[in-house]
Amino acid sequence: MGLFSKMFKKDEKEDEKKIVFAKQTPTMEDAYKKAQDTFNYFWREVYWEYRRIIPAHDLSIVKIPFQQKFEEFDEPIVEHMWINEIEFDGENITGILMNTPNQLTNITNGDSVSIKLSEISDWMFSIGGKTHGGFTIQLLRSDMSEKERKNHDAAWGLDFGDYDAILVAYEQEKHPENLIEHPMSKNMVEKFREFLNNNPDEINAKDDLGYTMLHREAIAGNKAIIDVLKEFNVDFNARTNQGKTASDFAQDLNWEHLIPIFQK
Repeated sequence: MGLFSKMFKKDEKEDEKKIVFAKQTPTMEDAYKKAQDTFNYFWREVYWEYRRIIPAHDLSIVKIPFQQKFEEFDEPIVEHMWINEIEFDGENITGILMNTPNQLTNITNGDSVSIKLSEISDWMFSIGGKTHGGFTIQLLRSDMSEKERKNHDAAWGLDFGDYDAILVAYEQEKHPENLIEHPMSKNMVEKFREFLNNNPDEINAKDDLGYTMLHREAIAGNKAIIDVLKEFNVDFNARTNQGKTASDFAQDLNWEHLIPIFQK
């Protein structure tokens, strides 16, 4: 049985249902906010995962709220469910719904969905079975007994670690510098420089949405790569079709180590 199949098998969804229908307490709202504020780390990791020859992630998923109004209820029914195959343009997150709704009929497993970053309720990725993120899950784990947590983690087949020490970057305990720059960003510098030497037309090329490489690297927080682009006189003033500069994305996503680059 595959990991995803195990995670969302109907008779193993009780803990997941607690999150789907979790009461909107201040602590749960705080978990949502933490997930939104740290999503930049999730996307940076996924960005590099898409560029690995051999995948490293067990999963990379985002939780978002879906709602539907029913005549028999005064308030809309809201279910928080996971999406995968994540893409991110600096403002909007898209993916494919992994869950089967419990009550909603306006969305179904396998649908493509899009949501603003400010509306997500959680994110999580796992490498070698060790989870990162999962703020709503860790909040629920904090209220469980030791036995309940053990059963919960076994149902997922993952190591959730300490609910009071949520990880956001790979190996950040051993390498706190990973909180600033992803190791692959530094490791790819020479290959990237070689690529630009051989493909100078790509330096300021725009895609259909008006994004340049500088925009994409700024969204992913890759200072080492941006430093190389700077060597090749990349256009720091380039704007997307929506009028956004790379500096705008760096500030919006709170990449503090990038902001000084654009202020010079």
